[in-house]
Amino acid sequence: QVQLVESGGGSVQAGVSLRLSCAASGHTDSSYNMGWFRQAPGREREFVAATLWSGRYTYYAHYGDSVQGRFTISRDNAKTVALQMNNLKPEDTAVYYCAAGSRISTATVKEPNVYDYWGQGTQVTVSS
Repeated sequence: QVQLVESGGGSVQAGVSLRLSCAASGHTDSSYNMGWFRQAPGREREFVAATLWSGRYTYYAHYGDSVQGRFTISRDNAKTVALQMNNLKPEDTAVYYCAAGSRISTATVKEPNVYDYWGQGTQVTVSS
């Protein structure tokens, strides 16, 4: 079993930055791909960003359309993934979830159901 724990959420004003982190523990596998989703009240879970390994130490980053150019995902090591969120907007308000899995491909990276493990989520609130 794999446990994912997110940190770094909070309440901020529009235009500022936040950095989220996610740490994996348990029976982790260095080949796991990791990413972030978010869910606002009354809305479906939305893909934010993910990293897909392209080699032993390199990865491709994928982003949702609404965060492209503002958010940056980084894989610090096999067990940690971070999400740097710049120029936050009120519409970014949501619970942010870290996710991981071994069955993720470029074609499926934005689909929540291909991720095997999920964190409990961290709240991000952006006020105008």
